[in-house]
Amino acid sequence: MSEDVFRSPKKSGKIAVFLSGRGSNFLAIHDAIREGKINADIDLVFSNKKEAPGLKIATERKLPTLRLNPKEFASREDYDRNIVEEIQKRDIDLICLAGYMRILTPFFCETLRNKIINIHPALLPSFPGLHVQQKAIDWGVRYSGATVHFVTPEVDMGPIIIQAVVPVLQDDTEDTLSERILKEEHKIYPEAVRLYFEGKLEVRDRRVFII
Repeated sequence: MSEDVFRSPKKSGKIAVFLSGRGSNFLAIHDAIREGKINADIDLVFSNKKEAPGLKIATERKLPTLRLNPKEFASREDYDRNIVEEIQKRDIDLICLAGYMRILTPFFCETLRNKIINIHPALLPSFPGLHVQQKAIDWGVRYSGATVHFVTPEVDMGPIIIQAVVPVLQDDTEDTLSERILKEEHKIYPEAVRLYFEGKLEVRDRRVFII
């Protein structure tokens, strides 16, 4: 049986960041670009929330922004089709989800396959979904962390690019564990984006190889 293989492009690229809140990982990626660590530019910061703090920060940093209200569209797919049009119109190479609190439709994921990545505050495939830091504490795991992965229609189940591990301490709360994990997120997300635009990520079926 033949493998389904994708190799990330080695080029200077255009990034769209999707966020629903402040998007601290958006800032980490943009800071890495400013420091010359990533061979790409952020050409769009998109949000489904009018008051998302990340949009204001993007404006302050002189980055293009766009907001579409989901309530103005007939369905989730209609909404996502309009977003895809905006992405394709701008020749975006990679979408980085940074606290984007909407589940993408299968249409969106398949149309932009291998062009969407996300960061999740757990060691996938363990603890997909929401409130995963508290789940890690409740289950008594000794280690948790963060995962950067490609996005597929199955939520939090795409091919894993890079992970970071943090210990779960006996006196941890959801807040303290979240803070420790977030520090690692800000390291590994820009690193994954760097690898993408250096042409070093190869996806073979559901495994990612760093070339």
